[in-house]
Amino acid sequence: MRISRSQESDFSTNRLLRMLHNEERGVIGAHLILKRLRRGQVLFEPGQEVETTYFPCSGTVGSLLIVSLTGREVEAATIGWEGAIGGIVSAGSKPAYSRAVVQIGGPAYSLPTVRLEEAKQRSPVLHDIFARYADTLLAQIMQSVACNALHTAEARCSRWLLSTHDRVRSSTLPLTQDALAEMLGVQRTTITAVVKGLRAGKLIRYRRGRIEILNRSGIEEIACECYSAVESHAERLLKQSDP
Repeated sequence: MRISRSQESDFSTNRLLRMLHNEERGVIGAHLILKRLRRGQVLFEPGQEVETTYFPCSGTVGSLLIVSLTGREVEAATIGWEGAIGGIVSAGSKPAYSRAVVQIGGPAYSLPTVRLEEAKQRSPVLHDIFARYADTLLAQIMQSVACNALHTAEARCSRWLLSTHDRVRSSTLPLTQDALAEMLGVQRTTITAVVKGLRAGKLIRYRRGRIEILNRSGIEEIACECYSAVESHAERLLKQSDP
């Protein structure tokens, strides 16, 4: 459904949209459409033109996945209410390099990427906000490369749980062990062992595709430094423009 004036307060459910002032909101507001994304929905595939940019609302989480020739996937970036999926790093509608998939379904605003590019050209403030976010997204992708090469599955899984917890803003995460294994690029048996250890430490509870965070501080102790490095960098860049 298309956004109306009565729904403008919902901009607060996405950080990038919340950062916009009335003038910038006026530039893109008429083109925003509020949609409900379903879990597993593919927003674009590698090589496809990124014609639509999505702004997940609080609780909705998507992933950028790198797909191998054999069909295996590994996550390069997690995106939730703090950002946008598609049309950010590249200027204009360009072929996608990754697959974008909805991991946790929920509401999101959609915007034609061409309208976003027109708005960035018209508004220096809006251009600066999205340039800052592009920097934070690139930092997350680069950190993921180091994380996958240097850290244990337990540390990486803990980092992923923390990042998802931040975006869902709920102690219960609708995640299966299969989904975790796919995101981290490891075997299902590896994740089973990791989850078993976290459960034994009374850090999480796992029930039929749902992970409940019981002790976040304990998970933070296990997670690698990648989590705090990416979050700190994003906070420094975006807070300068955040009302």
